[in-house]
Amino acid sequence: MRYFENRRARIEIIPMIDIMLFLLVFFVMLTLKMIPTTGHTTKLPVSRTAENIPVPKLLVEVGDDGLITVDHQTLSLPQLTARLQSMGPKAAVTISGNQTVALQKIMSVLDAVKSAGISQVSIAARRVE
Repeated sequence: MRYFENRRARIEIIPMIDIMLFLLVFFVMLTLKMIPTTGHTTKLPVSRTAENIPVPKLLVEVGDDGLITVDHQTLSLPQLTARLQSMGPKAAVTISGNQTVALQKIMSVLDAVKSAGISQVSIAARRVE
């Protein structure tokens, strides 16, 4: 009688691998959404000709009080130039500031970026529809 034979239990490993792969992909996707560079909430200036650009390698934020912030670290203009020179001329820099930031402050940061030898410079703006 075959019905009464003792059979050893078998653990199927293929479904377990599928579940583990699904969990791995899920957590990787969740982590990627949590990591992007986050900046301060600002009211960006508007432009009709604004374009979407790739994520910059370095985001330079200029505050109303003239403080320059890079990666949550406050820098002076010479420190900003030194940091950019260490990154090399291929670095992409985006300058961001409020609508109320004086144009001279933006130009000072732009001069510091250019004196570091960086040629890929953009200024953050919101597109007006």
